[in-house]
Amino acid sequence: MSPLRKIDHDVDFCVVGGGIAGMLAAIAAARHGLKVALMHDRPMLGGNASSEIRMWICGAGSRVPYLQETGILEEIALENMYRNPSRNYSQWDALLYEKVRFEPNITLLLNCSCCQAKMAGQSIASVTGFQLTTYTWHCVRAKLFADCSGDSILAPLSGAEHRIGREARSEHHEDFGLDQADNKTMGMSLLLQARETDHRVEYIPPPWAYRFETDADMQDKPHTMLQDLNTNFYWIELGGEQDSIHDTEEIRDELLKIAFGCWDHMKNHGDHGAENWELEWVGFLPGKRESVRYVGDYILTQQDVENARSFADEVAYGGWQIDNHLPGGFRLSGKDGAHLQKRRLSEPYGIPLRALYSVNIDNLLFAGRNISATHVAFSSTRVMGTCGIMGQAIGTTAAVAIKHGLTPRKACQNKIRDIQQLLLADDCFLPHIARDITPLSRNATLSSPAGDADVLRNGIDRRFAGIDNGFFGKLNIPITYEFGQPVKVRGFRIIADSDLDREFITGNPNLMKIPMPLFRALSHGGTSFGFPQCLLKKFRLEALLPDGTWTTVHEADNNRRRLIRGTLDVVCNALRLIPLETYASAALYHTYGSGAVHLFSFEVQ
Repeated sequence: MSPLRKIDHDVDFCVVGGGIAGMLAAIAAARHGLKVALMHDRPMLGGNASSEIRMWICGAGSRVPYLQETGILEEIALENMYRNPSRNYSQWDALLYEKVRFEPNITLLLNCSCCQAKMAGQSIASVTGFQLTTYTWHCVRAKLFADCSGDSILAPLSGAEHRIGREARSEHHEDFGLDQADNKTMGMSLLLQARETDHRVEYIPPPWAYRFETDADMQDKPHTMLQDLNTNFYWIELGGEQDSIHDTEEIRDELLKIAFGCWDHMKNHGDHGAENWELEWVGFLPGKRESVRYVGDYILTQQDVENARSFADEVAYGGWQIDNHLPGGFRLSGKDGAHLQKRRLSEPYGIPLRALYSVNIDNLLFAGRNISATHVAFSSTRVMGTCGIMGQAIGTTAAVAIKHGLTPRKACQNKIRDIQQLLLADDCFLPHIARDITPLSRNATLSSPAGDADVLRNGIDRRFAGIDNGFFGKLNIPITYEFGQPVKVRGFRIIADSDLDREFITGNPNLMKIPMPLFRALSHGGTSFGFPQCLLKKFRLEALLPDGTWTTVHEADNNRRRLIRGTLDVVCNALRLIPLETYASAALYHTYGSGAVHLFSFEVQ
């Protein structure tokens, strides 16, 4: 057999880790023109959201109305709802694969574990990973690197400053801080899935599973998930009191004994309504919550999170509650949530770019469950919806930095407005920053027979703070920009209502905010929750030419995106959008009605 081969890759931007954060970082950078390599050590993308672990994507919108994360994440969610109505995990894996593998400018390296980093002073020059499926070493040279691996593999390989564990109260004066710092973390969970049948199903546990005959044997953990359907066995959790990286195999073995024992308890010890339920899947890869966190130019704190702080360099936001799983995990009592430390938030907080790049490695960015935050603040930022928009933020930052030949720090200092406006244009939401309106849209006259359409250029593309920020138009009634003279129109941008709070989507009400199922229940209406009926499906753009005639310049008849953009090349005196159809049926759709359309933005440039 010949020696192991080595393949070299030269790119602009290398992302290590293909979870939700890494995926969105790679896609965002590639769409802004960078040549990107994404190195991921698993056979499928998605990290904790993949079929290997099966945790649903949570975020600010899971807790605060209308704060659902948008941008690339909403694009993926809508496509999954449309193409995968039964919420099949194989189709979900395939969609995540498709979004990266077929995105121009991305080289995808699956089954490839990052093992080495070569330094050039205080910068990373290259990383090398071993691809198990091909017995090949892949060496990636890049201008900028992003660690979205969760466990922060580039920290030990590059010498980047990092920390593990919980801070003392004296360091940041946090309410939830400790009297004395320690190295304990939140644990990892091993999830299971079950499905309801129409007949009694027996269950015989493996002989090595733990036996929990009473609720007290399971430390009185909550186990109403078969009735609630929007929770899970998250409390099958260990590892917070061990090394959450190096002890993972040992922790996994213990979690398997607990998981099969818990299902034995549900089926065979007590009345839990599980008689007709069948164990369908058990994860063998634990879902990690916490391990290594990087240190950036700024460390996000509990006060920042609770006080809804805004930052001049805000590039993402959070809104998930402070959700601190105490290190004892499964061994702690579940009575009154004693195994958790929680505090709900009512408003979103900003996440600064300074918390997403290294304090001492010049060309290293990071996103996901490893950002520069205290343990307490991290307990809110760690959820995948928040991780995803941080990933899109650093991918966009990389594009701006490389365009101008800057480090992430210099880009933050000198080009933060450019980064923020690109994110807003790409349908990311920044709670404390409005999007700039294109000059052509701002200077034109905007009108519609259906009502005052000026809100379509207010720079806020969603309901927020009790204000709708949208235009309720009518199907077949135009929305028109008049320019007063012939002008060149090069493109358009529309933000359609995709029902971010998932209030009116048909199907199981318990699953509206969960993109992938935890359990499959026959008696609860299945696992599908339909597709946003308010979304604009079909529309036409018409231009008024200098000779006085109207002509169609763009048509769409199967739109599935909230952010709708297109290029044009027309000289005209006016341009109008004619919404033709939504996904609503003939029946009235909430307050909109089947003949109405709800839009948040329509601009031209």
